[in-house]
Amino acid sequence: MTRPPSPRTTVRRGADRAVYDRPVIFEILDAAMIAHVGVDTPDGPLVLPMAYGRDDEYLYLHGALANHLLGRGINHDICVTVTHLDGLVMARTPFHNSVNYRSVVVRGRASKVTDPADKAAALKIITDHIVENWDHTRPASDADIRATIVIRVPLTEASAKMRSGDPVDDPGDMAGPWWAGVIPVETRFGEPRPALDCTGENRVPDAYGALSGRSPDRRD
Repeated sequence: MTRPPSPRTTVRRGADRAVYDRPVIFEILDAAMIAHVGVDTPDGPLVLPMAYGRDDEYLYLHGALANHLLGRGINHDICVTVTHLDGLVMARTPFHNSVNYRSVVVRGRASKVTDPADKAAALKIITDHIVENWDHTRPASDADIRATIVIRVPLTEASAKMRSGDPVDDPGDMAGPWWAGVIPVETRFGEPRPALDCTGENRVPDAYGALSGRSPDRRD
């Protein structure tokens, strides 16, 4: 898809940095770890960071049954965003400083996942979003599933925006003595640290150990 899916997901400011292709959007979503979820509540707009997961049709969010934000979002339009900060772009004047980034905005009407099997499948998607975890832990009980609310947002209205490269300075500043360039920003996983109450019989799952030294962008 090379055109915006809807007027409200059309990037207007910096439109040349917009991307509407689903594979690129999915790649950015898959590499991020936290989404910021915006919902309109009686007390005003509320935005909270949340874990998430996706399949080809929906983005899934979960929380406790009493979760105010998710409860208010059901059957209403919500907004979900993710952002990767890839570098600080330092120009010859602070008025041209910028950042290199990849971001996605998803807008849509949220619905509650009620079928127990669908709920369990969605919770597995969320849990395994960054690292395969669902199958390495105590199986979820019926009580666990009942105590959790899961909502989903269609991925039909999503857009991405990205920046990369050097600063863009004024021609008159190019000959000056000021440094310009990019300071990379990276996130990497460290070695798994066992809980104090783990015994020698509690083996670290291979999926956890394999993350060490990697950034979230690497999925090999």
